[in-house]
Amino acid sequence: MADCRNQTAITEFFLLGFGDLPDLQILLFLIFLVIYMGTVVGNTLIVVLVVADQHLHSPMYFFLGNLSCVETCYTSAIMPRMLASLLTGDKTISVSGCILQLYFFGSLVATECYLLAVMSYDRYLAICKPLHYSTLMNIRFSFKLAAGSWLNGFMALTIFVLFLSQLIFCGPNEMDHFYCDVIPFMELSCSDTHLVILGDFILSCVFTLPPFLLTLTSYMCIIASILRIPSTTGRQKAFSTCSSHLIVVTIFYGTLMIVYMLPKHDTLRDLNKVLSLCYTVLPPLVNPLVYSL
Repeated sequence: MADCRNQTAITEFFLLGFGDLPDLQILLFLIFLVIYMGTVVGNTLIVVLVVADQHLHSPMYFFLGNLSCVETCYTSAIMPRMLASLLTGDKTISVSGCILQLYFFGSLVATECYLLAVMSYDRYLAICKPLHYSTLMNIRFSFKLAAGSWLNGFMALTIFVLFLSQLIFCGPNEMDHFYCDVIPFMELSCSDTHLVILGDFILSCVFTLPPFLLTLTSYMCIIASILRIPSTTGRQKAFSTCSSHLIVVTIFYGTLMIVYMLPKHDTLRDLNKVLSLCYTVLPPLVNPLVYSL
């Protein structure tokens, strides 16, 4: 720590992003621009439809509107900065800007984790307990579930980011990622990060394992109910819907758990950016299609 005090404090980071592919920068820019535009248009359209159409004022569409709002926001927390970097080659970001990006992205991803669990619970009640659905899942209760998801995500990350903001940076300032992620961020600090790393692991467990298990349990009960449907066509339609939902949810939770909860071997470090794309870019793009169709 004494050596750190004698050095100049770092005020900005270099996000290396996809700098190892210099000849593909413009192509990557165009690909991610199309993905970002498709994500924003698709999710915004769902929010507008849910608000405007009186027939869609039900818990299921209320949760879907919240999910689309979350995905639009957290994609917008990282994609514009990444697109600007690919287009201009400017890879710098201030330490405070990095913490801010990390805070909003982390809060919104944590919110989505619980929203997906809430949505699966809503579908479980609708399919497995249809006679009691309107009583169990009324508008007031659905509002509390959605509000709880948002509040939990932002409150937990507020406390965590307060600890992150105390870290001191005085060494290398190159972050091998396309956005400010918590693990590469902590690795650049010359402070003692043991407690922060432990806090990150606990938060990752709390915001991924319980909602994932709840989602999985809900879908298992839903599939068991589907198997009792006498019509073959009805079973196939229900299975196709559930399987597409479950695949997207599994990719989202699975990649989150691999990136944030498993030990960081060299192989995982190399795959980190690729796996990150599976929960930062893929679900927001695909979910409007999956959940609306």
